Amino acid sequence: MFPTILIVDDEPSIIQSLSGILTDEGFDILTALNGYEALKIIELESPDIVLLDIWMQGIDGIETLKEIKKKNPQLPVLMITGHGSIETAVNATKIGAFDFFEKPLSIDKIILGINNALNFRKLEEENQYLKSKTIQKHSIDGNSPATIKLKQQIAIAAPTDSWILISGQNGTGKKRISRAIHHLSARADYPLIDVNCASIIHKHMEQNLLGYEKGSFKEAKTKFIGNLEMAANGTIYFDEIGNMDLKTQSKLATILQMQKFSRIGGDRQININIRVLASTSKDLEDEIKKGNFLEELYFKLNIIPIIIPPLKKRTEDIPDLVKTFLKKYTKKYKTPPKKITGDALHLLQQYPWPGNIRELKNLVERLSIITSKQTLDVTDIPHPYNNTVDKKSDSVYTLNKLFMYNNIEKAVEIFKKEYNKFHKNRS
Repeated sequence: MFPTILIVDDEPSIIQSLSGILTDEGFDILTALNGYEALKIIELESPDIVLLDIWMQGIDGIETLKEIKKKNPQLPVLMITGHGSIETAVNATKIGAFDFFEKPLSIDKIILGINNALNFRKLEEENQYLKSKTIQKHSIDGNSPATIKLKQQIAIAAPTDSWILISGQNGTGKKRISRAIHHLSARADYPLIDVNCASIIHKHMEQNLLGYEKGSFKEAKTKFIGNLEMAANGTIYFDEIGNMDLKTQSKLATILQMQKFSRIGGDRQININIRVLASTSKDLEDEIKKGNFLEELYFKLNIIPIIIPPLKKRTEDIPDLVKTFLKKYTKKYKTPPKKITGDALHLLQQYPWPGNIRELKNLVERLSIITSKQTLDVTDIPHPYNNTVDKKSDSVYTLNKLFMYNNIEKAVEIFKKEYNKFHKNRS
């Protein structure tokens, strides 16, 4: 299918000349003698590019350009004029024109401009596709009342620039929600920087946040850009901020208040423009009472609180989650598509899920690997999710315990038995 170009000009000779040349170049051509006609054709035919004359009777090219961009902001428009000026070109560009050509027209320049516009549109469409896929990837599965409420909170909070504190038990999906918020925000085209406060050693936390200059301490062999600087114009996410040490909390509170900092060993002030998201599985108000968390920092972060309910409070979501995970691991491990019976799902809904969504995800992954059947039923659900199964004879349970043995020979012996049992069941 060839790209379609709409030529809009009130001079028939221009239309005839351009139509002939561009047809020979392999384009499909539509034509209009005025702006009104052009707007109707765009609505009905959806061309790929518009070549638009500025000086026309009725509504001129600038007004036509404005109307095109209102309804079709992604449609590339190349402007043509016989009375060009820098002011006119700047005005058209501000409104959204992709390029600008003066009469008499250079066909080589026109064709180059068209190809550039087509490439730009293709890139824009790819970016939109990737953005939609990213949003879809970080979307929240489930339609329980609790999850619907959570989605509504995210939809309201994400487009704002407010700082958000996400609270919930381990495994409830706090990181996934932080990504959903970022990708639905106005900062989505800028970085999202993760700071895992539970895994970074306290003495290194300040270095990770601020960065440092070469030679500022013994190990500083080169300059290092910190997380705050890398998050410029984007979002910084403090995962499990309740584990941050008090010294760094104090430093961070000051930085967030002043919106500027200096690298360690440097004296240049670096201004920051960032959105802050944080998550915690701890009760920070309780941690404040214990003297483990600064009240000042808590109030800065907790402008919009989002509380994620545990999985046991939204078991209606389990069927959707299981189907999503089965699809994911079918693709990952290149296995035939798997389904799950209603009875098996009902059994899973009775379990309290202390590990929340993460625990459910891990279970589905194990079942995807170990179970050869294409439809999972109650007999495939292992202990402790299925109390009718003897845990001593349960393959999944046994495999999970292998790493608890200090005696490698014993672990290998058990693994061989389970391996043979697994392949016997597959045959």
